[in-house]
Amino acid sequence: MLVDPVFHSMPWTDFDAFARLEGDASMVRNLGRAERSRRKLLLLALLENSAKTPELYGPMPPIDEVLELLDRVEGTSPEAFEQLLTHPYTGSWTGYTTRLLRDGIDGVCPLWMHLGHVHAIAAAAAVRAGLRFEIGVPAWDGNVSLPSLGTASLPSSELFSVATVRGGHRKYTVMNGHAEVLLPHPVSVDGPGWRPLRVRRCGPEPKSFTLHLDDADPYRGLYEPLLPQRLDDDELGDWGRLIDEAWSLVVSVMPDFASVLSAGLSSLVPKPRVPFQNPSASTGEAFGSAVVGRPEDGEGLAATLVHELQHIVLGGILHLVKLYESDPRERIYVPWRDDPRPLSGVLQGVYAFYGVAAFWRALAWSGDSAVARRAWFEFAFWRGQVWRTLMVIREDMTLTDAGRRFLDGIEQVLGPWQQEPVREDISKLAAVVVADHRAGWRLRHLRPDPEAVAEIVGAWRAGTHMPPVGSIQSAVSLTPVPDGSWPRSRAALIRQGLGGDGRARLAAVWSTVPEATSADFAFASGRFEDAVRGYRAELRAAPDRPASLIGLGLALDAAGRDPASRALLHRPELVRAVHRELRCTATETSTPEDVAAWIGQLVFG
Repeated sequence: MLVDPVFHSMPWTDFDAFARLEGDASMVRNLGRAERSRRKLLLLALLENSAKTPELYGPMPPIDEVLELLDRVEGTSPEAFEQLLTHPYTGSWTGYTTRLLRDGIDGVCPLWMHLGHVHAIAAAAAVRAGLRFEIGVPAWDGNVSLPSLGTASLPSSELFSVATVRGGHRKYTVMNGHAEVLLPHPVSVDGPGWRPLRVRRCGPEPKSFTLHLDDADPYRGLYEPLLPQRLDDDELGDWGRLIDEAWSLVVSVMPDFASVLSAGLSSLVPKPRVPFQNPSASTGEAFGSAVVGRPEDGEGLAATLVHELQHIVLGGILHLVKLYESDPRERIYVPWRDDPRPLSGVLQGVYAFYGVAAFWRALAWSGDSAVARRAWFEFAFWRGQVWRTLMVIREDMTLTDAGRRFLDGIEQVLGPWQQEPVREDISKLAAVVVADHRAGWRLRHLRPDPEAVAEIVGAWRAGTHMPPVGSIQSAVSLTPVPDGSWPRSRAALIRQGLGGDGRARLAAVWSTVPEATSADFAFASGRFEDAVRGYRAELRAAPDRPASLIGLGLALDAAGRDPASRALLHRPELVRAVHRELRCTATETSTPEDVAAWIGQLVFG
């Protein structure tokens, strides 16, 4: 393979534009070109290092055959060679296999299978180029992946084996000792034993979008290789409808961003639906790809695609510009995760949810009455959460000058959004969800000073009316190990109640929300006294349950009950620690609410 010296850089004008959500398709394509160069270097390094130990390839053909075939592809059809570098999972395979080789270990498959994937990459590129060739490729449980093209299925008595791809002049077969599969022409159509990569094309030019639905490439996952998980026709139809709806929404409310999305996101790994959630993820090694759980509607998918595109863009930027020094300490609260995060993860989340806030803002201002309450709620929620997180990290000592400049650009746009009017009832709902998660995080990840807890417990037992002020404000320690689990049931219930038929829908679905309780349902329905009674009952059965403690604080606050609500929402870790100590006395009959009311006299938020 030829490696010409190509130096990629990003003009500050582009850098600043990305920070202000003003990037365009040409800027994203520049990031893509830099990624292709990076992958080519990583691929070459992997092949050179592995070639030093030929036996690592096991039963696969010698690496020289791969290099010769790749040279032929590059010389005959540069487009086909570029295609293999553009394919997102060439990047994830290279990174994964490089780590295995460095550590001298097998992965999900034997190391020779992972190293041998380059034979399949070369075969796929040669098929695209129309070359005549023959080469051995790895087969996993009879599945032969030809990356970016599809998968051939062969009968096999072995979990890991070698098949052969051969042919020329647009006629190719994949075979082993048991059977052979003839690739159809074009390879984009189904054939006996052949499952092509699915493609969804949306909209006419110039606002068109082509998205590959990759359910077969072994390196499409985030962490470990996966066997194919083929979508059935009904699932494929659902995904197609959702992609069409999402694209139409983005084009309608964010027309400038639509071209950026089309240039930056090329592949989607479809995952099953997770009820009442929109899970998604991406990795900087697979530029252009996202793993997405099937959402309930087009609005949810549109927000998710915007979110993942932001991750993709920032991943590309980080390969060109250093925004922070390495600091793996998990120390920062973020509202989109239930655990403390290092700065690197926080910055990714800020940029991704900044884009999400922009989408919901655009949809809210579009005047679509069918989704107005939901759009305004999500905008109010995410603009505030991202802003608060931005204010925490903007002075972080690990940021570089470029990192501070990038955050300054985000602040220029996000700051004025904080002043945009949102209906009071919607703002209050967003504030409740904010307080719920923040208090739950404190309770699970902050540990009060044991000496302060002992002092407060002593004051309680001595009959002192108020605990010492110094003890209330004593330092806490942070741990990434959570003390208890945290369901997001209340947030899910509140979101379910946002539509025009919100109360009826809430009543119909609340019992299907994972870990939701009748007290949660009462709270989300606005029946706060019922919620108070329900959470009290839950705490009698399980006094340490985080969701019940915070739920009681929310319900008491909504019912106007101070000061217990203040302590439960602003110092829940102290309330629980003190009550735990008090429970060690057999005669103690106090409740968490009693302790919270006592401590809350000196807690002011």
